[in-house]
Amino acid sequence: MSKFDSIIVGSGINSLVCAAVMAQRGKKVCVLEREAVLGGCIRTEALTAPGYLHDTMSTAHPLFVTSPGYAELKDALHANGLTYVNSDAPTGVLLSDGRSFVLRRSREENVRAMNALAQGDGDAYQEGLSFVEKNAELIFALLGNELWSSQIGKMMLGRVWKQGAHETVGFFSPAMQSARAWLDTRFKSDLVKAVLAPWVLHTGLGPESPMSALMAQVIAFTLEGVGLPLVQGGNARTVDAFKAVVEKAGGEFHTNADVAEILIQGGKAQGVRCADGRQWQAKNVICNVTPTQLYGRLIPASSTPDTIRQQAAQYRYGKGNMQIHVALSAAPQWANKALDEVVYLHLTPGMDGVSRAVNEAERGLLPAEGTIVVCNPTQLDASRAPAGGAVLWIQLPECPRQVKGDALGQIAAPADGQWNADIRERYADRVMERLGKFIPNLQQSIVARTVISPGDLEKLNMNLVGGDPYSGECSVDQYMFWRPLRGTKDHATPVKNLFHIGASTHPGPGLGGASGFHVANSLAKK
Repeated sequence: MSKFDSIIVGSGINSLVCAAVMAQRGKKVCVLEREAVLGGCIRTEALTAPGYLHDTMSTAHPLFVTSPGYAELKDALHANGLTYVNSDAPTGVLLSDGRSFVLRRSREENVRAMNALAQGDGDAYQEGLSFVEKNAELIFALLGNELWSSQIGKMMLGRVWKQGAHETVGFFSPAMQSARAWLDTRFKSDLVKAVLAPWVLHTGLGPESPMSALMAQVIAFTLEGVGLPLVQGGNARTVDAFKAVVEKAGGEFHTNADVAEILIQGGKAQGVRCADGRQWQAKNVICNVTPTQLYGRLIPASSTPDTIRQQAAQYRYGKGNMQIHVALSAAPQWANKALDEVVYLHLTPGMDGVSRAVNEAERGLLPAEGTIVVCNPTQLDASRAPAGGAVLWIQLPECPRQVKGDALGQIAAPADGQWNADIRERYADRVMERLGKFIPNLQQSIVARTVISPGDLEKLNMNLVGGDPYSGECSVDQYMFWRPLRGTKDHATPVKNLFHIGASTHPGPGLGGASGFHVANSLAKK
């Protein structure tokens, strides 16, 4: 038995931030990871061919570099090898007809380019981002802080005092608007709509979802501010830097440590027991898991109210995700050279195409023409491939968790609905064929490829249920005050000294680390 101030179950970004903040503030921490590799969704591996390094799951860091955890830890992380590369063209869109648009880090350039496409579109874009700027204190407080806190209460009361109740409540009307409502009423150009609409997919939403307009505006604001920073040498260097910081401060990491039970005595968490019988003791236990794992697997039923366990059992998961990793002998030659510098490119038929693919995926169908997210990290980081070569990180954010059919009627659904190698590879072939129309040298340059289906993602990380990269549907009823459960507050649980962090908790998914930071900040004061 070992004694720690805190044991952290899972080693994703929230766990890493939590461990590093507490360790830097003098607390003894232990991180337990059930897999053989640390990092959760942060991995870099030679998935295809020797010399080619691929970010297996997550890759870009816009949320982390704007987070409170990064503000506190950045000097230590960079001193231990974390280095970013970036571009002035963070994102762009390529329509099925070959037209494209690039969103840059300059507001002036973006407004001018949008107005050139359709007079007034740039002005509408400026207005949308001005809404974020005008309400930044409220927006980022709600999206980044503990919601059931005196800080939020005082901020809301202060806003009512200054602006009045009517105007304060009025903020929530445009804030709850769908991306379609915003884009259709304010923009004329299908290209402008298409460059913004796919970004709501990266928040686990669709263009028709409530709050998706605000998410699109916040993302555009963030992309202009910090771009899409990638980690030099691969995203796993992030884990290396965190590990060095924590271990230098006396913390520990253990892999192949599958926590099977939270040890509870007198209504308080005392430590954990692993599946192999090993036990660790600590003052606090912090779990970076889904609600279904926490309340259905780790906490004994007698230690939680029936209502909480029922809510956890009813917790819903969102669309699946698919990754295609490609090793190339030569850099991709886009037919449109302006796309060479774009970090994240969305290939899509447009906003209607995004909506259609979301609907198809939610109904269990392989989308006929889903959104293809393409990142070529080697344009910024040549170390990821042999000289002259390149890697492509391809993400398909609109996939069914269970396959009930194919919207094109070409791929037969399996009897059990589970992803298998045949469906995975045939669907990837469809995607690569679409890409090849816009990258003339693609097929001839392929050295090797590896495809990771939604089912494969869950095998890599059990928090990605059904391949949902956001560890839970991000609909309004499972977001903000109600994430993870309506019966819990912030990151507390019904068990004393037991805390819940990660993508399933507020403020939700993404490489931000905010939930880990807030719990660490609270516990480090004790």
